[in-house]
Amino acid sequence: MNIYVGSLHFKMNEAELKEIFEEYGEVTSAKIIIDKYSGKSKGFGFVEMPNDAEAKKAIEELNGAEVSGRNIIVNESIERTERRSNFRGGDDRRGGGGGGNRRDNYR
Repeated sequence: MNIYVGSLHFKMNEAELKEIFEEYGEVTSAKIIIDKYSGKSKGFGFVEMPNDAEAKKAIEELNGAEVSGRNIIVNESIERTERRSNFRGGDDRRGGGGGGNRRDNYR
C-alpha cells in the first residue's frame, strides 16, 4: 500500500521517515518530495508498505501523531491517474470550445 505523509518537518530525511513506519511492519520504500529548484523538502512524502493490514494500522496510529514537533497527516495515497480519471474539466452543459483566433480582438 502506498501511504501519503504530510506536514513533515522540513529537516526530516527519508531514513527517519522509514524508521517511523518500520515500527508497524516492513517498509519497501520511503520518499520525501524535494523541490527541484531549491533542493529543499516540500514537507510531504510517500511510504510503501507491502502488507495492507500493517499499513492500515500505521495510518490509523500515525495520523495526527506528533513527529519532530509537528502533527503529521497520514492516509492512503491515491494514484494520480485514478484521482484524475473522473476529471472532466467543467460542466458538460456549458458547451465549450476554444477561443478561436483571439488575436483578432486586439487589432
